[in-house]
Amino acid sequence: MYHEFHPNILREYDIRGVVDETLTESDSKALGHLLGLKLRGNRVVNVGYDGRNSSVKIKNALISGLIETGAYVKEIGLGPTPMLYFSCYKNEAELGIMVTGSHNPKNHNGFKIVMNNKPFFGLDILNLQNEAADYFINQAEGNFEKYNVKNIYSNFLKDSFNIDKIQNIAWDSGNGAAGEIIKTITSYLNGSQNLLFCEIDGNFPNHHPDPSEEKNLKDLKKSVLKNKCDFGIAFDGDGDRIGIVDNLGRTVPGDLILLLLAEDVLKSNKNASIIADVKCSQVVFERITDFGGKAIISKTGHSNIKLNMKKHNAVFAGEMSGHMFFADNYFGFDDALYAAVRFVNMMAKSNRKLSDIINDLPKVFNTPEIRFFCEDEKKFEFIEKLKQKQYDKKKEIIDLDGIRVNSEDGWWLMRASNTQPSLVFRCEAKTRNKLHEIVNDLKKDVEVIDKNIAKQILA
Repeated sequence: MYHEFHPNILREYDIRGVVDETLTESDSKALGHLLGLKLRGNRVVNVGYDGRNSSVKIKNALISGLIETGAYVKEIGLGPTPMLYFSCYKNEAELGIMVTGSHNPKNHNGFKIVMNNKPFFGLDILNLQNEAADYFINQAEGNFEKYNVKNIYSNFLKDSFNIDKIQNIAWDSGNGAAGEIIKTITSYLNGSQNLLFCEIDGNFPNHHPDPSEEKNLKDLKKSVLKNKCDFGIAFDGDGDRIGIVDNLGRTVPGDLILLLLAEDVLKSNKNASIIADVKCSQVVFERITDFGGKAIISKTGHSNIKLNMKKHNAVFAGEMSGHMFFADNYFGFDDALYAAVRFVNMMAKSNRKLSDIINDLPKVFNTPEIRFFCEDEKKFEFIEKLKQKQYDKKKEIIDLDGIRVNSEDGWWLMRASNTQPSLVFRCEAKTRNKLHEIVNDLKKDVEVIDKNIAKQILA
């Protein structure tokens, strides 16, 4: 058999494209064939899907392809990505596939894949193009059945709450796949639980489901202030990324969410390894060390983080984007719903307001995570040119993911997004003036390489 995938959908740690343009049902069925042919163990494949309008047809085509290879498909139904990961640990599935567009626009969709509870990414995904060019299936008939893990997962989350104190919380599910479960588990909490947009709707009628963007937290902030909440919690489209708003309605950056959770984890895991991605503030790494932990910097991406957790035997990890990974009392995958439970528990133990905790952290000046448009075909080449320019200037460089340039007064990062046609930029400094200086210096370097990209950098 022969199939050709659009080259832009095969990415480093997932498969993602525009439905009926770069990603079709034919792609989905072929993916089912190729992944089904890799099965060597119990041949059990768990399949889940998010609430996007295209997810059911993409899921059905995938399952059709899997069954034709003789796979034993267990459909876990509509829910968040972490429920798919959870299900694979529960029934020891050889393969797990989540149909999801994550936080991308509503006309996008894709797949997140685990094999034997390990990430399927990098060359595993990129090699699918060559494998699809010539493959054979023996039309071995597999089977299909429903696997109702949603109640098991919901009960696990509910039972993980450990709260004596009454807390008033706002919850924004963004009409994403986490909504139904959030509605269920918050019904067991005391205090006032203010729920926003728990109805799963692939049109995302209220706002885009990406809590890492400030504009998408507007409704959550209003709810926190109106209802005098202790804090607010938001989720992305497939429930593996968390956002937090404090009691004053201020966004808590993803790296500071990571830091607060890391400090809590270290209270019962002395000298433990904690991983943060390359986009995180230097404050995160310094504070983890001060609290007795071993701070490790990682390449961005949920698959990279999971591999590094195993490599370093880390008990907790997180990313600027809001992915949080617990391995102390959990399985080590990114689960925003479980992270929310742990955050609620942490705040229940504290006698302080979240705003006061944030205010007491060391003060630095930084940009938010900024994305510049750059075609997929050009973005990696641009990073290589920028990297070489910094080497020529003999800068202090971390190049495990794009390029992070450190100085005595701060740092900047530029990397190519693995999920979008864009470059990701972030800068941090000890003073506001130094922040402007660092950004201006970078802009001059970028102008030499690409004037259009340089115009997007605001000093």
